[in-house]
Amino acid sequence: MTKALRIGIGLVLGAAVASAVVLWHAGTIGGADPRDAAQVARGKVVYAERCASCHGARLEGQADWQSRKPDGRMPAPPHDASGHTWHHPDGVLFDITKKGISAYAPPGYESDMPAFGGALSDAEIWAVLAFIKSSWPDDVRQRHAAMSERAKK
Repeated sequence: MTKALRIGIGLVLGAAVASAVVLWHAGTIGGADPRDAAQVARGKVVYAERCASCHGARLEGQADWQSRKPDGRMPAPPHDASGHTWHHPDGVLFDITKKGISAYAPPGYESDMPAFGGALSDAEIWAVLAFIKSSWPDDVRQRHAAMSERAKK
């Protein structure tokens, strides 16, 4: 094998490994892309199975979602543009979905929102977030994307 051929093979293998790392990273760290039709479609299915019973089939949330229920807990908020979901960066949305609200709520706060880390893969969580974001108007998506970028720094 010539030196040029070995270098060529090395470059191809290096590019393949780099591509795999980028794809893995996008699927597990900050990978909610509302323009990715396949990811949005996957997220729509997972959302229907896991989220719609509380947050609504049309992302509308529960009635009177800004007022406490008799048990003191808050109703499930909408995930469409009328709610506050888009006011939180991607990392926070991912963490709340995976780990539950406790990391962001005051001590003793109780919520009906379960942690989905044991039930959904990271890729499924990102897909749900992509589906949710796909419902937002362009201006809301742009504001949310800018906020999420600032939060990464």
